[in-house]
Amino acid sequence: MKIGLLSDTHSFLDPKILDYFKPCDEIWHAGDIGDPEILNTLKKAKPLRVVYGNIDDRELQNTLPEDLWFDCEGLTIWMTHIGGAPPNYNPRVKKILKERTPDIFICGHSHILRVKKDPSYKNMLCINPGAAGNHGFHTIKTIIRFEIKKASIINMEAIELGKRGAL
Repeated sequence: MKIGLLSDTHSFLDPKILDYFKPCDEIWHAGDIGDPEILNTLKKAKPLRVVYGNIDDRELQNTLPEDLWFDCEGLTIWMTHIGGAPPNYNPRVKKILKERTPDIFICGHSHILRVKKDPSYKNMLCINPGAAGNHGFHTIKTIIRFEIKKASIINMEAIELGKRGAL
């Protein structure tokens, strides 16, 4: 299963993203979508898994989950928008992790691309794809592409789309 992962589009979908995600089987968006038309565009391209973020309006918050738990190729995935990073998770995430630990924890919000294992939680892989949009303090727009095969993550790529504000 090839995955295209992005977050924090903030109402801007760089057209290069669709090119990078062409070989993917699914697209996962970790929140702060902004314009709902972004979801329509992504859904037309590939099957989409998505959570809402803190900038998303009531309509998106009422139609999308805050937390998405699912299995993919033998791994348990948890995706939410605001999570923090190892070992500094927010209190809500810490509480959930004590009760239930996924194999992969995906969040956005910080606009900081990060991939790191957390030995405190069964070596859970934490992934934040950074920010793909033009709004925020990040300077480079980023996304991640990877594969999950037989309960293993392979061929992970951090992709730079260029400077914020540039096409």
